[in-house]
Amino acid sequence: MQTGKIIKSISGFYDVLTGEGTIERTRARGNFRQQKIKPVVGDHVEFEAGYILAVQPRRNVLVRPPMANLDLAIVVMSAVEPDFSTNLLDRYLVYLAANKMDALIYVSKTDLLSESQLTKLTPIFDAYLKIGYQVYTHQTSDFADIEAAAAGKTLMVMGQSGAGKSTLLNHLLPELKLTTAEISQSLNRGRHTTRTVTLYPLGVGGAIADTPGFSSLDLSQLDVGELGQYFVEFPEIADGCRFRGCQHLREPDCVVKAAVEKGTIANFRYADYLQIHDELSHLRPVYRKS
Repeated sequence: MQTGKIIKSISGFYDVLTGEGTIERTRARGNFRQQKIKPVVGDHVEFEAGYILAVQPRRNVLVRPPMANLDLAIVVMSAVEPDFSTNLLDRYLVYLAANKMDALIYVSKTDLLSESQLTKLTPIFDAYLKIGYQVYTHQTSDFADIEAAAAGKTLMVMGQSGAGKSTLLNHLLPELKLTTAEISQSLNRGRHTTRTVTLYPLGVGGAIADTPGFSSLDLSQLDVGELGQYFVEFPEIADGCRFRGCQHLREPDCVVKAAVEKGTIANFRYADYLQIHDELSHLRPVYRKS
């Protein structure tokens, strides 16, 4: 029996990378569906005679994009066209934290900003740096720094359509020559250029994936009571709250709210937390008649 990693998935067929090369167009065995097992890109698998027979335990697994065993995500956010959104960025960061993944932030198109626009965004970038995220911009980035941060890791590039994911990948792996697309002026968003998820070799022992763009992210699988854990600056001080399990909403003696008032936690981060918390709090289970 052979072992390897799935590096591409197309319509029920899987390309598997082994120590000897790539085995193309393998299929999952028939009883996977009954067991509710669906192999995804990044899975470590056992296979034989063109059939995947077992999926090894996963470190993590994402629903969107469907991938497993990831170490890191490069979250690509455009400064303009489409406009920079802290709410969307924080949704990405929460999603990644909930899936035990590190995140690196790359802001594209900062060269298109006016001086006043850049001055407005710079404190926001600084706020993410302050809480521990690596932040790179189109104007200041040395792509060697990003390559160093990604060395030896399995990672993906994610972000909304038109943000510049494929452009970044073309810098990191010029041989790919990925297609890029213009922004739709009427919708202020990019056309989808990536249709499948594929892992490409990156450096020594690393791999990187381009993913289809999306401008919204479903967080409905998250437990609202655990949301504060995924805003990385909250747990650092939350033990100081009066109540155990404080949700940092209307509770008295909440150190997170006090930090927001003092300016040690950014107002926009707390506002995004409240918005996502409210969204998750209003979710209701759907019951279907049998």
